[in-house]
Order: sequence, then structure tokens, then C-alpha cells
Amino acid sequence: MYNNSVVTKAVRFALLAGATTAAYTAPVAFAAEGDEIERIEVTGSAIKRTDVEGALPVTSLTEVEIERSGVESVAELMQQLPAMQGFTTSSASVGGSGGGTATASIHDLGSSYTLVLLNGRRLAPRGSGSTIDLNSIPLSAIKRVDVLTDGASALYGSDAIAGVVNFILKDDVQDTTITGRYSQPQEDGGEGWNGSITTGFGDLDADGFNVMLSYSHDNKERLKATDRDFAKTGMIEFEQNGQQLFFFNGSPNAIPGNGRFYFNDGTIYDFNPYRESTGECAENTSGIGGWCWFDYTTTIEIQPESERDSFLLRSEISLTDDITAFVEGTYSDFSMTTRIAPYPSGGVLISTESPLFDTYFVPNLPEGYDAEDVNFGLGVWRALPAGNRTTEWNTKSTHVVAGLEGIIGDDIDFDFAFVHSKNDTDQNYPTGWLIEEKFVEAVESGAIDIFAPAGTVTQEDVDAAGIVYSGDWSNSETVMNGVDFKISMPVFEFNGNDIYMAAGGDYRQYDYDYTLSQANQDSILLFLSADQPYSLSREVFGAFTEFYFPIIDNLDLTASLRYDNVGAVKDNLLGSDVNDSDDALTYKLSSRWQATENLLLRASYGTGFKAPSMLSIAQPRAEAGVTGGNYNCPFLEGDPKAAWCKPGSQQYNVFTQGNPDLESETSEQYTFGFVYAPSNEFSFGLDYWAVEMEDLVTSLTEAQIFGNPDRYYDLFTFKTNTATGIDELAILQADVNVGKSKNAGIDLHFNSMAEVEYGTFHLGVTGTYMIDSEYTRPGTDNEWITSMGQFGDNNAVTFRLITQIQAGFEHGDFYHNFTVNYRSGYRDQMQTKEACSVTEDDAFGDCVDVQLYVPSYTKVDFQSKYQINNAWNVALGINNLFDKQPALSLRSGGAGHQVGYDPRYTDSYGRTFYVQSSYTF
Repeated sequence: MYNNSVVTKAVRFALLAGATTAAYTAPVAFAAEGDEIERIEVTGSAIKRTDVEGALPVTSLTEVEIERSGVESVAELMQQLPAMQGFTTSSASVGGSGGGTATASIHDLGSSYTLVLLNGRRLAPRGSGSTIDLNSIPLSAIKRVDVLTDGASALYGSDAIAGVVNFILKDDVQDTTITGRYSQPQEDGGEGWNGSITTGFGDLDADGFNVMLSYSHDNKERLKATDRDFAKTGMIEFEQNGQQLFFFNGSPNAIPGNGRFYFNDGTIYDFNPYRESTGECAENTSGIGGWCWFDYTTTIEIQPESERDSFLLRSEISLTDDITAFVEGTYSDFSMTTRIAPYPSGGVLISTESPLFDTYFVPNLPEGYDAEDVNFGLGVWRALPAGNRTTEWNTKSTHVVAGLEGIIGDDIDFDFAFVHSKNDTDQNYPTGWLIEEKFVEAVESGAIDIFAPAGTVTQEDVDAAGIVYSGDWSNSETVMNGVDFKISMPVFEFNGNDIYMAAGGDYRQYDYDYTLSQANQDSILLFLSADQPYSLSREVFGAFTEFYFPIIDNLDLTASLRYDNVGAVKDNLLGSDVNDSDDALTYKLSSRWQATENLLLRASYGTGFKAPSMLSIAQPRAEAGVTGGNYNCPFLEGDPKAAWCKPGSQQYNVFTQGNPDLESETSEQYTFGFVYAPSNEFSFGLDYWAVEMEDLVTSLTEAQIFGNPDRYYDLFTFKTNTATGIDELAILQADVNVGKSKNAGIDLHFNSMAEVEYGTFHLGVTGTYMIDSEYTRPGTDNEWITSMGQFGDNNAVTFRLITQIQAGFEHGDFYHNFTVNYRSGYRDQMQTKEACSVTEDDAFGDCVDVQLYVPSYTKVDFQSKYQINNAWNVALGINNLFDKQPALSLRSGGAGHQVGYDPRYTDSYGRTFYVQSSYTF
């Protein structure tokens, strides 16, 4: 075939350098120069071939590289890659929409557009769509990770618009390896440890079989907001342009509680009994209007605790010299526990007959009114004695594959398998959640004094009143059953070279069930209405073909074509289809040209599509908490919806709902680039990529809805506060087709190696530079908006530049490695004068417009490893070597309840020391 010298150099160098920045296609099988190179299958193609550096940009991370990265989990490994943006971090589950998950997202297109595979096959998603929870994949079981940063719908089907992440599990293990790691931040909180044992027996080549077993346990402790100076308070004094400013992200649900009179003449009067008696607000509160607002940030945890037990079994047996049967199974039991601020009471009724009315309301009647003029009162309290609202997400993931693979005749490679995959998630409320009926009764009777200073109402009082719920809340279960097959073979010769063909197909059935606890069905918790159970299902099948054409020496073309049919979503409870089925034909062309012995040029063009998730189509209306930010009433006086508004700037209720009229998304994408490798010691590559999508499916953010109430008027509704009977404003976030999006950028990688008298230096650089990232504003087809370099309408940032530099030095039995991770700066979320989140001098100053600039962020990690002998090694490391602290950010949305910084883009733990070791016998 054609010249492979550049390939051999690149692969040998990538393996010797051992840098996580090595961007080469599947460096898993190669031979010495002059020998025959084994045909292998790489991520992004179904055809086995001998050219390892192919026409598609694939980053491969080996087991050694993963170990040197210093990460503790698969999620951390993925999220530190420069090509990854827009993923879900564990911090988003702290009061946000994370739901106990962590995800991958290539090029900021979103987690649902990044296909995650395990040994080349799909997993059951978390939920009803295609998003995979990386927490279900144990790091200790991974042998290699391939990341394809190019659309691949024409091979893998729907959901691969952004690219593919393929986790390759360990196999053919014949030794026993024990590993362990312990990490400890310099400051309090966030300790972690993990351990694993992997063993195997039988040599597949010599004995005709191999069995491999692995178990791992991971544990991560919680991190409180008060453990870090940058996160400990929502009352933030700062300076901008020489002006002293004050930012406060607080809540009117305070302790001691606030009060409100509702007079018979329609007048409303706010007051705080504690401030009226002492002349000042209590600790951790600040006066705004007649109320004292609570600094809830002082009570939250900014990073959750987690625990995982994982098991892996893989068994292979040779049926013939050329055919192998295999069974592989993984099981993971992962729990994430998040704690946010104690329960807010909202407005709880204080009748004129309540002892609390006589004690706190009557003495504080405004001038001109007496007790007979009062219709009723409200109390607004923070249930600090009940403890933090605690949510446990427990996910049990099962994945079983059984099949055959091998060669028929001399040339036909085949692979056939059955797949069963299941994701079972419980949402539990261990403590801190108020039972509405008992709480309202306890307040009305005075058994719980919500106006008393903090510490007056004790845990014993709370327990005696029985106002706190502990138990299960809901369960979501996704089951995927399927079968897939593919073959690859040469079909004929052209100009002395083989033309290869691959073909295959797959069928999958998805079932998604959401069930409720009795407490949920009975709607016993304060504020929370009963959820709607649902049972949804759909069938998906597809077939593809791929051809590889060596056009002339050193120039080849690969063409693939795929047909997919995504069945209608069936509502199993109603026994009917919610929408119609949809199908699509996608294709892809890719080419590589070995321009010189040292220079490879490559390019690709393809189309893709993505079907909306079952929930996006068929979810019944459901509560989704409250807005992340505070908003003034968006309606003018006289508008009927203005009656649902609360006074001042407040959080509002949120509903979600499916949309059966959604269209499938479609895409066009292309890449072109080069790899230059003049020697074993030097390689440089660059790829330009671009993706354009139409009929983009998304839900409007709260900022978009409140920012344009006229355009989105129909998305405002109400929710009845069951504690008071008052209708309160709410927004509806249903998925819609918003129009178009454009994304483009450049991925680059550079590797060099230099041998000196005392050892070998390694240097690797990877980076992604975003050129374009924009989409049409929902409701328009020509109004483009962006989050590039700024906190955008989507409550997120698209970073212009993300880079990673790895510098290593190897000498004798030692390897020392520095990893530098860099993100460019951005314009922070705008805080407007109307919202009044920022004031001059202090909390009582004039409201001002403020938009900060968040500077670039650079974090340096270090690891030093010593190979004690052939069996035993130990590594010491420091993550965040220079203890880089997050910069001030005044964002109020996008992530969880953290205040003063954005936990998605920075390190919350600070300087962290760790030791890790492995022993093989």
C-alpha cells in the first residue's frame, strides 16, 4: 500500500512521549519499520486498516497518560481536555440542574450531541435521550480513550454530531494489579480516596481463553462554602474603576423570619420583628426594604460528596483459530449527595388567631392601623434548625454485551453482539425537606417560632413537631436492549491496491420509566406539587455502509452512508403514540493525502441528524424548582399576570414540559488539517472544523424569558402556593426548535522530545481556539446571539481559547510531569440597575449597572513518579500547585447555588496533595 513512514514515526513518538496531548488515531497496534503493520479498527471508521494516522482527528489517551494526568475520575479526565466545553460538572448538582451527573461535550455543542461509547457500543443514557453519565464509568477499568472531534452520524447514527468518545476497557489481563490513591486539599474539606484490584487468568493465544475481573471503590468528601474564602458569603464588597461596590445574592427567607401584613383595604406592609426590636438585622442577613435578607451562601456545600463501587468482568474464549466469543459486563453503584440552603418557608400563613400574631404582628402595626384592620399575616423563614436540604442521587448502571468476533476466510472481519444496558436512578431526600401540613400547623400553633433568633428553635423542637421528611422521592429507569453487527473486507483491487468495504446495522429498543414515592404522589412537601409519572418507549434501527478507496499512491478516500429510523415515542400509560416516527439518510466523505514522507493532509465533509429525546417530546408538565436568579415583575400594572408577581426582586417557580411537535435537528460539518512529523522527536498537527445545525432543539433560559416578556408571554403561567392559597408567577421551559447554530474553530497539537545526558524531556501542547459560536435567538430566524467570550443568554460561557501544556522529564526510574491548563477570560453576567443586585458603598446605596471582566484562569498540576521495581510504582502529586483561586464572578444562573464565582470553570478545592501507587504480581 502507500507510504506509512510518517505514521510509524507519529505512533512511536506518541507512545514514547506519553503525553495526554498526543493527538493520534488509536496508537494500539504498530510494528517496527520494515515489518508488516497489523490492520486495526479505529474510532470513526468500521474498516480495519494499516494506516494509524487517518483522515479523521482522533485523540487517544493511553493508560499511562491517564495515570500521569493526576485526575480522580473519568469525568475529570474528559473535562480537562481543551476540545471539551459545555459539559455538566458535579457542582451543577448543588441546587442546579445537574441531577447527580457529569458529562462530556465536544466543542461546546452540548452533551447530547457527543456520543459516548464503551468498547465501541452505546450505553443506556441517563434519562430518555442520549446523554451519558460519566460517573457510571470507573477510571480504573479504562485501558484507552479515543476522542473523535468530528461528526460521525454517518457511521454511528443520531447523537454523534459533535463527535465520539470511546472508552476502551482493559482486556486479556493475566496478572493481578492493586492500586490506591489518597488526596487531601491544603484547606479543609474535599478529601478523597480510591482503590482497585484487577486480576485475570488464561492466555487467549496459548490457552484459548481469558477471564478478567476488576473491582474499584471511590470516595469523595463534601466541600462547604465556608471552607473557602471565595465562596463563603453572598455579601461581597468589591471595587471597580475606583468605585466601592456591594453585591448581594440573598433570600427573603431569613432567620429570624420576616413578616408581612395584608390589610383589609389591600395595603401590604413588610417588616422584620427582630430588626424592629433591636434596630438591626441579625447575623448573616442584610436589610433591603422592610425585610432582612438572608445570606444563604453561608449554609451551602459547593462541591458534593460521592461514593462509587464498580465491577468489571470480561471473558473471552477462542472457538476456532479465527473466531472468539466474548462476554463483558460492568456494574456501577454511584451515589452523589448534595446539600443546599435549609428549606425556605416562602409565605406561610399567620392568622390573626395565631400566638405568633399577638407576639410579633400586633406590636409592629404601622401607624394608622390596628389589629381589626388585618386580614391575615405571612411569615417568611429559613428552616435552619431542620438542617440543609439534602438530596441523594443513587445511580446503578448495568451494561452487558455478549457476542462473536473474528475473521471468516482470510479477509472478512466480523463483529456481532447483543447488548443489554440499564441506568437506574433513585432521587432520595434524607433530611431537611419540610412536610407542608405539619409545618403549617406547627407555625400556626406557635410550636415553631419562625420569628425567634437563630438557635432558639432547636433540632429537638423540629423533631418533636415532626416537620421534616426523610425518604425516597422518585425513580427513573432507562433500559436499552439491542443487537448490532458489522463486517469489513476487501472487495476488489484498483491500481494494485485493495478497496475495502464495511457494512453493518443495529437495532435498539429504549424504555424510560419515571415512578414516584407515595410521599411524592401525595404532595406532602411544602411548595412541591406531585410529579407526573410516565412510561415512554421507542425503537431505533439503522444500517450503514462504508468504502475505502486508495485513489492513487498516498491518496485515499473514505465514503460512508447511513440510514436511520427513529420510531415514534409511545406513551405506555396511555397506550398511544405521542408523535410520528422520523428517518434520515446521512453521509460522510473523508480523505487523506500523504503529501510527503513527513506531511499528511486530511479533510472530511458530512451530514448528521439528531432526534429529540423522549422527554423533550412527551414529558408531562412537571415542576423544576425555582429560577437561579432574582427578577422583578416583568408585567406592567393592569396586566392580569402582574397579579401573580411578588413584590421586589424575587425567585419564581419553573415548570418543564415536552413538545410533541419538535423536529429532528440536522447538521453539516467539515474539517481539514494536517500532521507534520519529520522525525520521531517532533510532530505538529492542526485541524479546522465547522458545524452548522438547523432546527436546534433547546429550552429558553430564565434570563431569555424574563428579558423579553412580550415575545415569550405565553411561557408565563402561575403556581398556587398551597400554604397560602396565593397564585404565584411561574415560567414554562419547554423544548422548542430555535433555528440555526454555527460553530467553528481550530484544534492543534504539538509534541517534541529531546534526549540529554541525564534523561529525556517531553513537551506536549493541545489547544482549541473557537472562531465562531452563535445561534439564532429563540423566536427569530435572523437574530444571532453568542456566548463567545462572555456570559451569554444560555447562562454559560464559550471560551475563545483553551490550552493544555504538558512538560515531562524522564530519568532512570523517575518521571516528573507538569500540566498547565489555561482558559481565556470573559465578560461576566451583566448586573443591571433595574435588578439592583449591585449597589454603591453598601447594601443601602444606589443601584448601579455593573459588568465585570473575569480574567483568564491558569492552573498548574505536578506529579513525580518513581518506578521502585518492575512490579511496584508510587507517585506523589500536587494539583493546583500555585493554589490558584477563582476570580470574582457575579453570575446568578447557569450552575448551582454557589455565589461569587463560577464552579464550572475553576477549581474549588485549591492546592491538593495526593499519593497514588500500584503493585502488580
